[in-house]
Parts: sequence; structure tokens; C-alpha cells
Amino acid sequence: MEYDAIILGAGAAGLMCAAVAGQRGRRVLLVDHADRPGKKILISGGGRCNFTNLGTAADRYLSANPHFAKSALGRYAAADFLALVESHGIAWHEKTLGQLFCDGSAKQIVAMLEDECAKGGVTLALGHPVTNVAHADGRYRVTIGDRSHDASALVIATGGPSIPKMGATGFAYDLARQFGLKLVEPRPALVPLTLGQDEALFRELSGVSADVVAGCGKTRFREAALFTHRGLSGPAILQISSYWRHGQPVAIDFLPGRDPDWIVAAKREQPRATLRKLLGGALSARLAETLADRIGLDGPLAGATDRRLAEAGRALAAWRFAPNGTEGYAKAEVTIGGISTAELSSQTMEAKRVQNLYAVGEAVDVTGWLGGYNFQWAWASGWAAGRAL
Repeated sequence: MEYDAIILGAGAAGLMCAAVAGQRGRRVLLVDHADRPGKKILISGGGRCNFTNLGTAADRYLSANPHFAKSALGRYAAADFLALVESHGIAWHEKTLGQLFCDGSAKQIVAMLEDECAKGGVTLALGHPVTNVAHADGRYRVTIGDRSHDASALVIATGGPSIPKMGATGFAYDLARQFGLKLVEPRPALVPLTLGQDEALFRELSGVSADVVAGCGKTRFREAALFTHRGLSGPAILQISSYWRHGQPVAIDFLPGRDPDWIVAAKREQPRATLRKLLGGALSARLAETLADRIGLDGPLAGATDRRLAEAGRALAAWRFAPNGTEGYAKAEVTIGGISTAELSSQTMEAKRVQNLYAVGEAVDVTGWLGGYNFQWAWASGWAAGRAL
């Protein structure tokens, strides 16, 4: 059969692109090897889908070209997707930091997108892998099993390799290479960090969390950090993992907002108090004990010099961890890197050197912060391509 566009990948970006193009009168075939669309959407946000963020702006995305995302995000904003959600009667709430979630289930977002595709007469081909993609005489031919489908345009919306148990692969990168598009080296992002044996004491705190500021280089995030049996996780760590590279330290401020000399001041007010007791008033008992033991200050504060107490304060404000890696794509929420933005039009998401070839969503080298930003990029980039098809 012949179509105006074949979209590979029925995730967030692919569904949005198909719906928009279909409602513009385009004959669209939406293809996915999964047996149903939107599988990653269904597991997102603890099953409630953190579908966008009110604070969406281009400076909250990582890319080799930090300006690339501005066009799509500016033309299809969080408010636009929220209006779509409300038009379908989906109840929602703001959690923290501008994060919007369904009151009910992520299934509502998938059902909404399926309904929008149905309005556009989109044809779905699910449950069978793509066995071949060819391009000749201005036409794209996609073979699914033993059937071939032709279209004048092709959209790569197959995402990245994060969460392979959900069927994620590097297929987008294979297609990019096939069509001569450059790639920015992909790596796991929004992913827990692992610690080596020399920091096993902290791994023994598995399950303990704290409100911290996590830093890497000049980047800082204040949210919860969680100790795991393998290392560090929690929102603050997931955020900083996108900026971390092998060999770099991660600094944790365990008591954000405290004056650098707060322990010195505490000595004046509570000379008989111990560091462990002081920390126990602000942190969980297990974490307070571990930090006090590592610092090595025993006995009453009055027995320590101001200089020693100031050193302890600085250590707690910038505790350096040396991660030896991440938990990889298996636990990564997204992938950094992908199809180079230098290859694409920021207006339409079309490849500059290959006519009528588009790439959207996570397949592209645009990666957002934790908290709904990556969904908003999927909606915006999918909308941009859908309007251009």
C-alpha cells in the first residue's frame, strides 16, 4: 500500500506526529514492533505519566546545539499539550517543580493519543518488526514481515536504547547510518550512579534518602538523593547523571542552605553536643552516624578546634563521591546523544541532506531534565514534523 508518510515508532513522538499529520489529511502508517502503542508512556511517572512540565524551556535540555530545541518547544508549548489533555477530560495535578501528572492513569494519555490518531485516519501496524527500509526514486519502502509499504516521507521515531526490557533498541541509529546522518555518541541518562568498593560503607545505607544539592562541574540540582545497594539514585542523582562523565566526581551538599560555619556556631551554643547528635537533628540516624564516623570527630564539639569544625562543615557541604559508572540503559530513563541536530531542520525536523526523511523525539540529540521535559520534547518535535509532512 502507498502512504504519504510512514512513521516508525508508536511512542510519544510517533503518536503525536501521526495524529497531527493524519488530521491534516495525510495518509499515515504508524509502525511499531510492540503489540500496542505507547508502552513507555504507560510505565512513566509511576503509572500516572508525568506528561509535561510548566517550566519547559530550551535551557533545560542537553544537546550539542543548545539552541536547536527552541523552535519546536516555542511553537508547541506545555500549555498546548495541557489544553489537549483537558479537551479529553483527563484530570491532572501539579506535583512539584512544575511537573504535571494524570490524577488517574497513564493509560488515559495513550488512549487520548490513539483517539487523536483515529480522528486523522491513521493506520496502525503493530506487533511485527521492520525487516527492511529502502529509499529509491524519492520513495521510501518499509517491509514489515512479508509485506511492503511505500510512502513519500519517512519519520524515525523509534527512540533510543534506554529501558530495553520495554523493547527499546538502537534501531534509530542504524537507520541514521543507513541514510548517512551523523550521530552524537549515545549514552544512558537520568540513570543511577554506581560506587566502587572503597565507598561500600555508603552502599550499606541502601534505602536511606535525604534532601541534598547534587553537583557536577558547574551544574547543581536540589532534590532527594537515595542510597542504593549499588550506589546513588533519587531525583537529584538522576538529574546530575546526565551531566556526569566517567572520571568526574559528584559533590553532595547534605545540608543545603546552612552557613559554612554552622558547626562552629553550634559549638558556642551547644559545647557538649556531638557531631553525630547535630547531624541526627537534620538527617536520618543511619546517615548521620555514617557521616560522623567518616569525618572522625568524636566527643563534644568543645573538644575540637574551630578550624577542625569548619573543615567538617565544608566536607558536609561538598562531599565528594567518585562514581565508577552508571546502571546503564537498563535503568536509564532516556538516552543522551543520538541523531545529530546539525543534520536536521529545527523548524520541521527534516533531514537537510535527505529529502522527506524526519527524526523526532528521543532518537534526536535533545535530552531534557527529569520531570516531564522529555515528554514535552516528544510532543513538540512530533508536532513540528507532523505539521511539515
